[in-house]
Amino acid sequence: MSAEKTLILVKPDGVRRGLTGEVISRIESKGYSIEALRMLNADRALLEKHYAEHAGKPFYEPLVEFMMSGPIVAIVATGNRVIEGFRSLAGATDPTVAAPGTIRGDLARDQGTKVVQNIVHGSDSPESAAREISIFFPTN
Repeated sequence: MSAEKTLILVKPDGVRRGLTGEVISRIESKGYSIEALRMLNADRALLEKHYAEHAGKPFYEPLVEFMMSGPIVAIVATGNRVIEGFRSLAGATDPTVAAPGTIRGDLARDQGTKVVQNIVHGSDSPESAAREISIFFPTN
């Protein structure tokens, strides 16, 4: 059985608060491997590809603006059921209701901004993971 891959992003709020190491530590503590990692300032073109399915939705523009507000860290993690496992590790999208022990439950809170700032993104399916990895790591 080959290891599954997922894309994880540490969003600008996580990078700004110095939480990248904490996120990586939690990924590795769970037993997943880091296959690739890069820090970047995402431009509009890259984010439009990444969030293409949300174009036209009310939160789209604030989300793109937020993701361009500072550096992000893109990670490819591998492991058995890593997509499901990381999403569980990340916690609910809304940090106010995310369970204690999760990244969002422990480290994020509602900032009262136009878009939820919740530290991390994780792919939601093998198809999304493959598409997202190819956007952030075109040679992977």
